[in-house]
Amino acid sequence: MKPSGLTPRMRPLSARKSAILSVLDIGTSKVACLIARLMPAEASDTLRGRTHRCRILGIGHQRSRGIKAGTVVDMEEAEHAIRLAVDAAERMAGVQVESVIVNLSGGRLASQLYHAKVGVGARAVSDSDIYRVLEAAASRTEQDGRALLHSLPTGFSLDQSRGIRDPRGMIGEKLGADMHVVSSDGAAARNLMLAIERCHLDVESMVASPYAAGLSALVDDEAEMGVTLIDMGAGTTTIGVFSGGHLTHVDAVAVGGNHVTMDIARGLTIRLSDAERLKTLYGSCMSSPSDERETISVAQVGEDGEHPIHLPKSHLVRIIRPRVEEILELVRDRLKVSGFAPQAGQRVVLTGGAAQLTGMADAARKILSNQVRVGRPLGIQGLPESAKSPAFSAAVGLLVYPQVAGIEHFESRRRIVMQATGTDGYMSRMGRWLRESF
Repeated sequence: MKPSGLTPRMRPLSARKSAILSVLDIGTSKVACLIARLMPAEASDTLRGRTHRCRILGIGHQRSRGIKAGTVVDMEEAEHAIRLAVDAAERMAGVQVESVIVNLSGGRLASQLYHAKVGVGARAVSDSDIYRVLEAAASRTEQDGRALLHSLPTGFSLDQSRGIRDPRGMIGEKLGADMHVVSSDGAAARNLMLAIERCHLDVESMVASPYAAGLSALVDDEAEMGVTLIDMGAGTTTIGVFSGGHLTHVDAVAVGGNHVTMDIARGLTIRLSDAERLKTLYGSCMSSPSDERETISVAQVGEDGEHPIHLPKSHLVRIIRPRVEEILELVRDRLKVSGFAPQAGQRVVLTGGAAQLTGMADAARKILSNQVRVGRPLGIQGLPESAKSPAFSAAVGLLVYPQVAGIEHFESRRRIVMQATGTDGYMSRMGRWLRESF
């Protein structure tokens, strides 16, 4: 971990250069490694933020081990799963992976908003003024015990005018900036980085899972008008609110698809592997008239070994439905408490592996909004059919992230060093006050 809780920062990708990137999606149910070549591309109307087109060279995925609710709980097992996934991707691509971009879904993801102002003296706003106000906002973002993942400028103000996208050349007295900061528990981020570094890999950057999934599954009009993206994983359900083309809020609840599987296993007295199979093949969170007539075979575990029984499908639906409704109601309540429900608009995009459960979109329409769709990775070449599902949205979004990483603004390294060495003394502060005041 860097000083002041900063996770590693990657250099923005040049719009004119090609690059080969490796990404690692570490979830509760699977670990996926993608290796892709990014090539400069023409601007797109639907995916305007992207400067490159991606072609997948290699893909490897393994059942996740040593991860619970998005955080490392067994270092040895997590390291082994990461090694297997990376090795499979390397073999397919014929490329050796040295560094990766990784997502983070655990560690109590949270958002904070900051606002700062600097004087510009009734003259045209310059690049240096914008840099000063962003520095002023970023200097307040440090939090004890938290790791800073993203620091995203969401808008500027000039005197009484707000919602300005680019203030360059405009005239005013006071320039303000709004900053959205996404953070997680420092220990969760450190342990995830350590598991990767034990595989002799460098971490180029850490990306919050709902941000990565949004970069992959949303089209620009949705992010502009307002949308809630719900990334439904196995151990966590993460929420990203996008408005005005920016990520404006992040939250997470530690409930996901694995909890549905556990409910089935307990309710039917079967093994977890059998419960997962039943959920995948026959599971639904919405009942239908045929459920009473359709029967499923269940291998129950008893004292005298396994013995199959036949149950109506409606019995399975009655186990699944309450848990799915609980997850969606938790998301709805979190959005209401945060105050970001109006910014989220009326549109909801569901993604992640648990979003593939039959009837999930219909359940979300009843609880969250009438406008719900299931989001899949967009604009990526070379993805195998098995990876074109919502379960790979976050992994593909990690390939898009380097194309937009340049918009983030963190406290300058020089200032961090000054604070760490105690050289930010009286004369330094006086010089900064003079620069910002006149």
